[in-house]
Amino acid sequence: MADKEATVYILDLGSSMADCHNGRTESDLDWSMRYVWDKTSTTVAANRKTWNVGVVGVKTDETSNPMEEEKGYDNISILQELGPMNLNGLRKLQGRIKPSDTDLGDSISATVVAIDMIETLTKKLKYNRKIILVTNGEGPIDPDDFDEIASRIKSSGIQLTVLGVDFDDPEFGFKEEDKSSQKRKNEELLKDLVEKCDGQFGTIAEAISELDIPRLKPTKPYKTYDGPLTLGNPEEHQDAMSISVERYFKIHKATIPPASRVVIKNEGSETLEDDEMQGVEPTGSFAAVKNARTYKINDPEAPGGKRDVEYESLAKGYEYGRTAVHISESEYNITKIETKRCFTILGFIHQEKYEPFLNMGETGMTVAQKFNDAAALKLSSLIHSLHELESYALARLVTKDGKDPALVLLAPHIEVDLECLYDVPLPFAEDVRSYQFPPLDKVITVSGNTIREDHRLLPSNELTEAMDDYVDAMDISSWETDDNGDRTMEYAAVEDVYCPPLHRINQVVRHRAIYPDDPMPPVPAILLKYSQPPEDLLAKAKRRLEDLIDVADVKKVPPKAKARREKGNKPQPISGLDVDALLNQPENKRKKIDPENAIPSFKQMVEYADEDPEIEDAAKQMGTIIRSLITDSFGDSKYDRAVENLSVLRETMVKWEMPELYNSFMRDFKKRLLSGELGGDRRDMWWRIRRDKLGLIDNVLSEPSKVTPEEAAQFYKR
Repeated sequence: MADKEATVYILDLGSSMADCHNGRTESDLDWSMRYVWDKTSTTVAANRKTWNVGVVGVKTDETSNPMEEEKGYDNISILQELGPMNLNGLRKLQGRIKPSDTDLGDSISATVVAIDMIETLTKKLKYNRKIILVTNGEGPIDPDDFDEIASRIKSSGIQLTVLGVDFDDPEFGFKEEDKSSQKRKNEELLKDLVEKCDGQFGTIAEAISELDIPRLKPTKPYKTYDGPLTLGNPEEHQDAMSISVERYFKIHKATIPPASRVVIKNEGSETLEDDEMQGVEPTGSFAAVKNARTYKINDPEAPGGKRDVEYESLAKGYEYGRTAVHISESEYNITKIETKRCFTILGFIHQEKYEPFLNMGETGMTVAQKFNDAAALKLSSLIHSLHELESYALARLVTKDGKDPALVLLAPHIEVDLECLYDVPLPFAEDVRSYQFPPLDKVITVSGNTIREDHRLLPSNELTEAMDDYVDAMDISSWETDDNGDRTMEYAAVEDVYCPPLHRINQVVRHRAIYPDDPMPPVPAILLKYSQPPEDLLAKAKRRLEDLIDVADVKKVPPKAKARREKGNKPQPISGLDVDALLNQPENKRKKIDPENAIPSFKQMVEYADEDPEIEDAAKQMGTIIRSLITDSFGDSKYDRAVENLSVLRETMVKWEMPELYNSFMRDFKKRLLSGELGGDRRDMWWRIRRDKLGLIDNVLSEPSKVTPEEAAQFYKR
């Protein structure tokens, strides 16, 4: 179950918060609200009903709180009751956050109101209770009941955080000059209150500066296996090993949040008011989206030549050559291997004999079963044995009955407070890709002789030394500076490298939720920090790089000029035969492209064409072949061939400066593809065309084209 939270933000809305200070161009309130909006939007994005948010305004024009009849609680208003927050509530709250016309109102009294809100909601239940006070420190503060309030905060388990606008903070390195006596006094009072209740006190500038630092989502342990770890069969052999263990994820890929499909409402459009968008909170701007899928088969007797069929009448079939092999539902279960949940050690391997490239995926960790001292002792013995023998264990893992088995490598890990087995999945024979590449340290001649030096394909000793020096100069293992400014820490440690796409999407979603009409913010520098080597390291290694370039005799290659190759400038074969004359003979000249060998046939037909109409004919034939591949494709089985043919057609039309042939074909092809004329729903093929950028040829790529880059980009949109 997710942790329960109750957080109340106390916002200073006094008239002085509308002023700008210390060279800022936005008001103190707008600047401070950057922090508050970021935190509240994060809560909204989490979509947890157990995370409760409340907002109290102090120094407001009106008074609206349960204690308004008592003295000292004037100009304090509850802007949002403590409870779950959604996007609609966030938008309503935005309309209520604005500076008032007064500076009267006690922040300490507002804190008491926040304490009462938290105690009313949480009672004695287990909650993370927080009060965050954002103020500029102007206005009167009554310190008479500090001890009682601090005691109440501590007894309720509330963490009080005071963030002041331009408050002095020596650790952050900020001190406001020309501070008013009233503000200086209030800073001391608030700091005294925070110290009495063991809270946090700081300047809002530090909190805002840390907003760009990605916040890692807390995760709870997910148990993937709970049962015995065996060596041998305990059911048949009494001396077999059996240890009660639990397995959890250690490394698990963080998923990038997907976008839900919604429709922007238009005036007069009909929408399904009673239906809710799946996983999306309904708003006034969006309409519900419902997916519907139909299945059709060819039927000459039906209108249009196709007939709808029910999903229940479909059967499973596996592609077998150019046809499908049907397997009934009753027989389908027989094809699956029956497995039972198990975690069994098959054998052991010495660490030196294991190749690290065999690691296949996410890492798990196996620990002894909780509250089982006997299991802990047994597992500890196994871990220490593997560690002392410098060995790994090979195990078969089936996490649930009926699940596919996996081979994992178990590696011992020992810390002061933790002993466990880390595991990584291993490949099966079909997963390994074996490729032969020529060696880098030697050259084997045709006669079988081995050459290890003084060859144009082998580096000289001088080049090897220059490369070694450059690699050493670019070493980042201890390039990060510590608190004393010394380079003793690892640069780009795993805990400091964040996933740019994940946090960038979270950033822009939060920003758009808060400021729907503002442009997107720039990418935070911390997400781009490790996209390039550190500049100071590059400067340090520059001399080594120059030496390496000089020794390797690296020269800049001029760009290849793009021009239509004339027929008279074709390269001559070594044999001296006149290939053009042979192929231009009527009996040898190709007039039709072979669908089974389309690319070579197409290139030959275009290369030896005498007139433009012959090239046009070749392009039309190639287009027909591409369409037939899509139409005859069983699923996406022929999509790769179609994409390859399409790519060659595009490149050829660019080369021969005839882009309009390709563009006219693509316009017609897109229309047929998306309308279902090419064998039904082929939107996956259109996605591949967009992915590989095989759209229209614009006038930047080919000067004769009449398509602008903007029109070419618009063509990809459906």
